Amino acid sequence: MKKMMIALALMFSITMSYAFTGEEAVSKQVLAAFKTEYASATEVAWTTGNSYYKVAFTMNEQRLFAYYNTQGEFMAVTRNISSFQLPLNLQSSLKKSYGNYWISDLFEMAGNDVTGYYVTLENADSKVVLKATGGSDWSVFKKNRKS
Repeated sequence: MKKMMIALALMFSITMSYAFTGEEAVSKQVLAAFKTEYASATEVAWTTGNSYYKVAFTMNEQRLFAYYNTQGEFMAVTRNISSFQLPLNLQSSLKKSYGNYWISDLFEMAGNDVTGYYVTLENADSKVVLKATGGSDWSVFKKNRKS
C-alpha cells in the first residue's frame, strides 16, 4: 500500500507530462467508473498519462482530481486543502519542525481506504515535499536545494 501511495504521489508530481484528451478519447470502462462514482460531477476535464487517466471536476463546490488506470479501476482522488484542514497533529508538527518555511502546495489524497497528505514547503534555500499517510507523522518525500 505504501508503494502505491508513493507511486501515485510521484505520478501526480509529474503533471507536466499530461496531454489533453477529450471525453471521446477516454475508454468506456473509465468513463463508466467515473460516472458511477461521481454522477453529480460538473466542469469535467480529462487528461491522460502513459498508463492512467486524470479527471478534474467539481462536486459539492470543491475542485477534485480523480485518477483511473487504463482498465477503469479507481486509483485515488485528490483535493487541494489549507493547512487548517490537516489533522491537528500534522499541523503542529509542521509548525514545530518547519516554522521557517512557507507552504507552496498542499493536497489530500484518498484511495483504497487510505488517506494521505502531501505538502510542499519552501524557504530561500530549499524546497521540501513531505508526506503523511493515515494521519501519521510527516516523512520527507523529496528534497531539493534551490539554485
